Amino acid sequence: MSTDTLTRRVLLPLQIDDRAPPPGAVIRHLHGLSMGTSWSVRLVDSPMPGRAASADLQQGLQQQLDLVVAQMSHWEPHSDLGRFNRAPPGSWQQLPAAFAEVLGFALQVSGASGGAYDPAAGALVNAWGFGPVNRYDQPGFRAPDAATVAQLLSQQGKLEFDAAARRARQPGGLQLDLSAVAKGHGVDRLARYLESQGIEHYLAEVGGELRGAGCKPDGQPWWVMLEQVDGVDASVHPPEMMLALHGLSVATSGDYRRFFHDGTVRQAHTIDPRTGMPIANHLASVTVVHAECMAADAWSTALTVLGAEAGMALAEQQGLAARFVQRDGGAYREYLSSALLAMLDE
Repeated sequence: MSTDTLTRRVLLPLQIDDRAPPPGAVIRHLHGLSMGTSWSVRLVDSPMPGRAASADLQQGLQQQLDLVVAQMSHWEPHSDLGRFNRAPPGSWQQLPAAFAEVLGFALQVSGASGGAYDPAAGALVNAWGFGPVNRYDQPGFRAPDAATVAQLLSQQGKLEFDAAARRARQPGGLQLDLSAVAKGHGVDRLARYLESQGIEHYLAEVGGELRGAGCKPDGQPWWVMLEQVDGVDASVHPPEMMLALHGLSVATSGDYRRFFHDGTVRQAHTIDPRTGMPIANHLASVTVVHAECMAADAWSTALTVLGAEAGMALAEQQGLAARFVQRDGGAYREYLSSALLAMLDE
């Protein structure tokens, strides 16, 4: 047995669904493009060309993600979110049902995290070059100065949202950005659509965020590896973790994906809405395992902003299964919440 196998750890769901795939079932693969990335679905189907072979299923899955883009993309100027961001000051804007659902959840996470995650911080994200225009990797980009950051911070906390009426008020200049939650919501939409079509065993993925249900034809769960920090020697990184994605979702936020160097300072793409500055708390990544991918997506961002100590305290308070990987000189330290430890097969 290899050293890698010996050091690899296994996470198991606390609840098991004992429904088995039909005899002779096979795995089929569907995929496409959306949200500036790719999506894929692996599902268990009958051995004869069955539901997965239908063009209607591929089209239906694509439509789920097209709806998310049409409503919640800050890259598409004609999306419902784009129209809200350009709306006149003081105007109330009616929101589609899915948009209102996602915004409502994002605001719940914002409140619970003390503003460490804020869907109304889009102007700050844009100013730091991580939005659709004036990007950090384009010629002429300049990081915002202290006065600009202070001015943008003054807009925080001014969003009014009427969940019952599904409407929000544009105070003027406020920019919604749901990129830390919409992709997870897209994964959940794929899962719900598959289940509406009678498909019980599947693995759905959008841009690396995943949700799985049931098991493969051989009775094994959908095994996935928790994301490791890119470009790091395995000898200084915590051992790999393998997760049985059975009735669960997983999402990871990491500061190693997108960043730029501002002189001698490395500026991460995750912005702390409380300070208006990129995070600098030495966290390399946070992974959250949750029943809903939208929740895993949003919480991983909030915990990343909070840092290892405050983030772990909130994860324990919320009962979140979370893994924190923090830089410590040339090495990396790992911290696991109680809920994640309970899943660890030892």
